[in-house]
Amino acid sequence: QVQLVESGGALVQAGGSLRLSCAASGSIVSINAMGWYRQVPGKQRELVATITSGGRTNYADSVKGRFTISRDNAKNTVYLQMNSLKAEDTAVYYCAVRLALRGEYEYWGQGTQVTVSS
Repeated sequence: QVQLVESGGALVQAGGSLRLSCAASGSIVSINAMGWYRQVPGKQRELVATITSGGRTNYADSVKGRFTISRDNAKNTVYLQMNSLKAEDTAVYYCAVRLALRGEYEYWGQGTQVTVSS
């Protein structure tokens, strides 16, 4: 089993910045991909950003140029630096981890609330 603990969610004004962290622990040999997703009530969860073990990143168009995903493989931790936040970034942000080379993310965090006031 793998446990994910997220932190960093908060209330922030539009234009501000936040940094989310997610630390993975448990039965981990290696983590292939780590990612951040977000969800607002009444909508489907959407991808924000992902990063592979080799450092290849992928971003949703809505956050490109504003958000940066990074990871510390030694600490099994993934980060999401969010700059120039907008009201539409308000959501519960979830960390996800994939141990397998391909397929769905197997483990998810409990979520952390990010609220951007306009």
